[in-house]
Amino acid sequence: MRRHIRHGIALAATVVLAVGAAAVAPAEADQGRQAPADELTTATRLADRRSVVVGDRFYSMSTADGLYPAAGWHTTGEMGGFWTPPLKLLDGLWFGVDGAWLGEQARAESHTAGHGYTRTRYAAPGGVRVERTDVVPDGLRAGLIGLTFRSGTKRDVRLDVDAHSELMTAYPWGWTSPDQRAHNLRDTGAYEDGALVFRERGKPPVPGASEHDFTALVAADRGAASHRLGSGHRGPRDPAVICPATGTAPDRCDDSEYGMGTGGRLTYQVRVPAGRDVTVWLAVAGSDRGDAEARAALRSALRDPARLLARKRAARRTVAANTVVDLPGDPLLQRSVEWSKQNLADSVQEARDLRVRVTREGEQYPAPKGTVPRARWLGAGWPDYPWLFGTDGEYTAFASVAAGQFTGVAAHLRALRDISEIANDRSGKVVHEVTQDGSVYFGANGDAGNTDETAKFPSAVALAWRWTGDRRFLDEMYGFTVRNMRYVTGKLDADGDGWPEGLGNVERSGMGAEKLDNAVYTIRGLRDLADLAGAKNDAKTVRWAEERAGRLEKAFETTWWKGGDTGQYADSIDDPDGPGNDSTKVFQRHWIGVTPMDAELVRPGQVTRPLADDQHARTALAKREENCYTGENGLYHTGTGPTSAEGGNKGPSCDGAVSTVQSERVVYSLGNAIMAVAEGNYGRLGQQRRYTGANARIQLDPALWEMPGAMPEIAASPDFQPANIDRKLTERSMVLQAWGAYGTLWPVVHQQLGVSPDMGRARLKVVPQIPPGQPRVAGRSIRLGSGAVDVTAESRGRTLKTAVHLARLDGVALRLGQVLPSGARIASVTLDGAPVAHTVRRTARGDEVIVDGKARRATATLEITLR
Repeated sequence: MRRHIRHGIALAATVVLAVGAAAVAPAEADQGRQAPADELTTATRLADRRSVVVGDRFYSMSTADGLYPAAGWHTTGEMGGFWTPPLKLLDGLWFGVDGAWLGEQARAESHTAGHGYTRTRYAAPGGVRVERTDVVPDGLRAGLIGLTFRSGTKRDVRLDVDAHSELMTAYPWGWTSPDQRAHNLRDTGAYEDGALVFRERGKPPVPGASEHDFTALVAADRGAASHRLGSGHRGPRDPAVICPATGTAPDRCDDSEYGMGTGGRLTYQVRVPAGRDVTVWLAVAGSDRGDAEARAALRSALRDPARLLARKRAARRTVAANTVVDLPGDPLLQRSVEWSKQNLADSVQEARDLRVRVTREGEQYPAPKGTVPRARWLGAGWPDYPWLFGTDGEYTAFASVAAGQFTGVAAHLRALRDISEIANDRSGKVVHEVTQDGSVYFGANGDAGNTDETAKFPSAVALAWRWTGDRRFLDEMYGFTVRNMRYVTGKLDADGDGWPEGLGNVERSGMGAEKLDNAVYTIRGLRDLADLAGAKNDAKTVRWAEERAGRLEKAFETTWWKGGDTGQYADSIDDPDGPGNDSTKVFQRHWIGVTPMDAELVRPGQVTRPLADDQHARTALAKREENCYTGENGLYHTGTGPTSAEGGNKGPSCDGAVSTVQSERVVYSLGNAIMAVAEGNYGRLGQQRRYTGANARIQLDPALWEMPGAMPEIAASPDFQPANIDRKLTERSMVLQAWGAYGTLWPVVHQQLGVSPDMGRARLKVVPQIPPGQPRVAGRSIRLGSGAVDVTAESRGRTLKTAVHLARLDGVALRLGQVLPSGARIASVTLDGAPVAHTVRRTARGDEVIVDGKARRATATLEITLR
């Protein structure tokens, strides 16, 4: 699904470590106590699980036992540890208690993921229990670790803290030109004012690089009894096992050949009174702008760590308080919605002074074309994709608005626009992938793709506009959205047939020049641009976009439906071996075959509908549910069937068409999301549960999760073996991936609860559809603009009920209703107990009963009695 699978400006940084005064223990639950709703705990295979703690300006990744083996593959072994984007600070921190290292001699007993923090409990070394809490305050380039000690007798404990630096920028990577061996300079270590101070200063000997001054600091809330400096200092992992830059890595490494770090140790004497908790807080802070910013961040972090933890938990309670759903018939999906909101909040990132340079997929490192002073975005995935993507953010936007997290979506789109305008000289093309320093890996004007994300950009802007009604945002983004679609239609349609060329979401051999997903999202992009243009009173653009969209919609089924026993759309057209515009349908069974059912076309004043013809859609979805396309954990990337590729067919055949590529029975959380949304667009909520449930399981089932509550990039699959937890840490997919939330939040909020806002025009439609066999679905505090809506839909016997409560939505015109069960006939319809005129509309979801809500009423209850 990504452009690269395994295959920058240099700044300055300082690292400081300090320890401060005792604090109240951050968590006090006993082992036997029932877990809070905002926590998930695991006690198995902790050394094999990754754990991520994220703030908007800092993050860290360890294993769940609190150790820091080498992890990740963009720069082999260097993607874990402590980071303040765009800079890595440390490989890790290791803690020794009276000579027993936590996670090694003092075994980790359990690891808990909470909303905004993690907690690890250790076996008692010498009778002293230790509990570790990790938290990253938002807005700070620093992270905190609290070690809480408890003993039945009065004890004096020796605490050793080892730190090993690795001041390294997020880009270049291990295989780019230049790579990190050329770009990364040697760190120095010192002890100053009770802190370990690591620095890297100089200019890498590569063209395009500049002088930098990097700083990392490690310190605590109390004075150190002693300190040591040296090249090692990895706690129990000295001497380090090194991962080679190329070739086969050991099962577990501690550093890589790219490493140029150094180390130090701080030792503290901690008095632990009998029966009382004592917490030692440690902070890691850093900067790519010298030591002054790093020291300021360190001071802020250590001023009152317990207060910062409380503030983080309070902020995550605010996240949890929006879009609170009640799904008594599907409690697993309800829990997934709760944790998906937290995953999205974790994904928000920020960096400053991004120097935009076009790297041509890592082949060059030119001088920057310009600078973006500040960028915020939704990080795609940890640990190897925490930066900015076009397509990831555009899919994730649907989940974010459903969660009420509007500012992250808007910031992401602004960042994409700002970087794209510099990198692509205001052409309108949207960049694909940008690291935190501003390096554009792919998506410049000279690159072959990705066409889909330029076409999807107006749709993401329209989505945010409809949910927020933010006129200023619309005015700011509108010009770029016009250039998006002018670029797609004017620069990417060389043969003039209306279908754009270029790479899309799937890049595999044998595909035609014109890809299905690009065609789908171009039609939707034109429709959404027309909607935005209408809001801007730009009649010329409305006419242009609607005419082009209408022409493509009229030709879509004939052009793209493969039909026959495939029951599917073609993945691409224009045979790569054929001359010119031959319109040959190329069928390869990729997941993009679902996109015609995923994309909704919004036309003001008309019924919103998905693109695909109803009969074709139902045929295609039913086929995708068969075992040649869907496995135990969801939709395969590429289905099985007859193939001319080497190795032959690897699974069952659902049709007789011969593909030119091998199947890929790999389940991505995005594929499940798109399938779930597609099923919901056609009212197939019984079938939808298979895919919403698949994403919920890989996030919440202890037998499937790696980090509790974290939606991963890839699920355990027939062709993704072994599963992540059994793979080397340098060969895994992402433990936390934002896009999977599209498959839980959007189906619940938009499809089951039926919330469809148009806040820019002060309109709201609420038409729920209750999944078969379930009595009720409900949601409260679903944010819309500056207000919110509560929705309850019930099905009891022959009565359907929809109740809506509007908060701070004065002047919004409400239409409400419900989707009727198949074949149902209406006996009566009442609104707030009185008979009311109603309309029955035939839609892809089924027959919708619609009534107009009463003016100036905050609450409305619709009741439909069936015959």
